[in-house]
This record gives sequence, structure tokens and C-alpha cells, in this order.
Amino acid sequence: MIVLSGASASGKTEVAKLLAKKYGITKIITTTTRKMRSGEVNGKDYFFISKENFEEMIHEGKFVEYTFYNDNLYGSTKEQISDNKCIVIDPAGLRNYIKLKNEYRIVTFFLEADEETRKERMISRGDDLAKVESRILHDRKAFKKENLAQVDYLIDSSKAKSVEQVTDEIYKIYISLIK
Repeated sequence: MIVLSGASASGKTEVAKLLAKKYGITKIITTTTRKMRSGEVNGKDYFFISKENFEEMIHEGKFVEYTFYNDNLYGSTKEQISDNKCIVIDPAGLRNYIKLKNEYRIVTFFLEADEETRKERMISRGDDLAKVESRILHDRKAFKKENLAQVDYLIDSSKAKSVEQVTDEIYKIYISLIK
């Protein structure tokens, strides 16, 4: 399994999309207590469950990681871990996946891009400037190098490399390790 982490606009989501399109590496389906939105499909977009069921799953130890966000619970289950899947995760979730590396074939990648590149990307995709500045400040703390000591690979996803180059590099490393 590929675990992707990185600061805002480091390219993780785009890499995950390209891994799926180009190599058949699909994103795991996470579980949430959020209400299903129009057009979403249970079991495809998320596993939509009640808060009570989610809490029962926590008690049973079924989650690798979970978080409370926007009045809803979100989490990824151990059941979803398998080869040829990936997840985009924050630093707290990343630490939980790292802990499972002795039990599962998990390869962790941190996508690095300088603040200027990330800021340009967020602005070009239409993010509000105040929100961009806030995310940059948040990411400085959340993604300090010392918090990433156990990541398998640091990948430069800056202007010097295209999303496709980064994706190909990650896939090449991943496939060489799971053979």
C-alpha cells in the first residue's frame, strides 16, 4: 500500500489520481459519519455509517486512524489496507500507518515542495489568499522534518518535476519493493 503525505498543495491528491489512472493503484475508501451528498455512492466515495457504528468500530480497534472534522468522524480501516491501494493522509494518520509497517506491506512517501511553489499552486486553483496564508503557517508546524523521520521516501514535488514524473517515481519505488 502507498501512503502519501505532504503539506497543502504538495501534489498528493493529483499523484493519487494519476496512480489510479495510469497504474490502477486505487485510493482506499474511508469511513465517515457524514451524510451522503447528492451523487455520492456508499462503498465508492465513502462508507457512510452512523456515529454509533463508527464508535463501535473504534472500540473494536478496526481503524488505522480516525479524526473528528466538521462535526463528523472520518477514518480508514485496517480492512482497506492492501497492495495496489493508496491513501492521502495528514501527519497524525501517517504516524499510525508507520506503526503498522511490520504487519502490512506499507510504503510511505512525503511529498516536498517549497512554500512559494505551494502558495502559487493554491492561488492558481482559486484558493482564498487568507486561507492560503493560514494553511502555509499551519503546515510549517505540522510538517516539520523531525515529525517525518520514519517516512520511507521524501519526494521532491516542486516546480522542477511534473506530477507525472513524481507519480512515475513513486510507482517505480513501490513496485520494486512489493515484488
